[in-house]
Order: sequence, then structure tokens, then C-alpha cells
Amino acid sequence: MKAKVSQYMSQQVISIPPTMGIREAFFKMKENSIRHLPIVDEHNNLIGIISDRELRRPNWVDEAQDISHVYYLDNSMLVSDVMITKVHVIHTYDTLKKAVSLLLDNHIGAAPVLDKAGNLVGMLSAIDLLRALKDSINQQRKTK
Repeated sequence: MKAKVSQYMSQQVISIPPTMGIREAFFKMKENSIRHLPIVDEHNNLIGIISDRELRRPNWVDEAQDISHVYYLDNSMLVSDVMITKVHVIHTYDTLKKAVSLLLDNHIGAAPVLDKAGNLVGMLSAIDLLRALKDSINQQRKTK
């Protein structure tokens, strides 16, 4: 696959601030039918990412003595409390082969896409990569 990330990434990026409550973040994902939200600071710099996985089962669950509140999402916890700060990113000019390796090697479902200047310009998900695979299969069928 010689296609570039820029050909298949989602360009309409919905990002959130670290000060957003986790309940609000959950409903933002739900209303936009997405599973990952990049977290940006006041200068629009990428500082983290949150997925529905962090909201469904936060890392602190195994350490909590009383887990009765685990599945109760309210805004008393902020996105900054559960976000992933070691963000695996991909660039617009990278190949889809590199993107597939990034997602597989790190067991992640999506990655923020940065341009050459380091600006957040998209998201690339496993669904986007499946769409690229479908296009590749269809192209191969046409050439046979």
C-alpha cells in the first residue's frame, strides 16, 4: 500500500480541552459517533487522547477499594484525570503501511494525524484503514 495517511484520515477533528468533565466527553463521543477524542491545550497543541475505553474502564478501577461508583460517569472527574498523555501520532505524509503498524504494535484503535508543522489536522482510525483495504481490494479486482 503506497497510499498516504492524508488520503484516508478523517479531517473533521473534534477535540476537547483537558478541563472537560468525563460525562460531557462521553456524550460528545456518543453524539458524534466517535470513539476517540484528542485533547488540546488553549493553544490547540495536542496534549493527550481519550477513548471510550478509558471512560468504560479507567486504569484506577483495579486500585479502588470501593468500585460502586466506577460506571457512574459524572463531571466531577475531568478528562485530564483519565487521558493518555503518551500519544502515538501519525503524519499526513506517512504511508498506510506505517499507520497499520502503529495501530497494531501499540494496540490502539486510532491515532491523531499531524501535518509537517505538528498541527493536529485529522484522525486515522482502524475503520479508515479498513476502508483503504476495501479500496485496494476493489482496485485489484479491476486490474484482473
